[in-house]
Amino acid sequence: MPRTVTIFGASGARPGSPEYQEALDLGRLLAQAGFVVCNGGYGGTMQASARGAKQAGGHTIGITNALFDPRSANRYIAHERKAPDFYERLRRLISLGDAYVCLRGSVGTLTEFSLTWTLLQTHAIPRKPFVCVGNAWRAVLDTYRDQLPVRAKDLGFITLVDTVDAAVDLLQCHFR
Repeated sequence: MPRTVTIFGASGARPGSPEYQEALDLGRLLAQAGFVVCNGGYGGTMQASARGAKQAGGHTIGITNALFDPRSANRYIAHERKAPDFYERLRRLISLGDAYVCLRGSVGTLTEFSLTWTLLQTHAIPRKPFVCVGNAWRAVLDTYRDQLPVRAKDLGFITLVDTVDAAVDLLQCHFR
């Protein structure tokens, strides 16, 4: 069975932007490595990662939200699964993932990141690779470390990498 990687990132990333290109590359690399790409199914990095995966011959899953009806998944999503609300959408995104990759994003991405981290840290879900890409996440985690009582063992659930290439390499090594 192919492993599924859930990707979190900015819904506002536009084609041609660095964030969109990074997600496009991530989707392509994951598909080339044999992973299924799962995300929230709409625009921005969700569209870009699905597009990259689809163009590389990979499979894509989009977890959309019935609250946004009649809006449907982007055209690069092969299998849309509609959740009734935000909570169920988050639950499905997390439960479907065999691993998680966080790209640069906004409030929604921070929510996805925080919930995933909490579930891993409390052992509410089995330990899985949780990879954050880029300097923005390094700054977020530095702020947590400097300003909040976050323990080193809790930070140990997260792997920081600089590039999507490094994220995919890490996942390939983990699942070998």
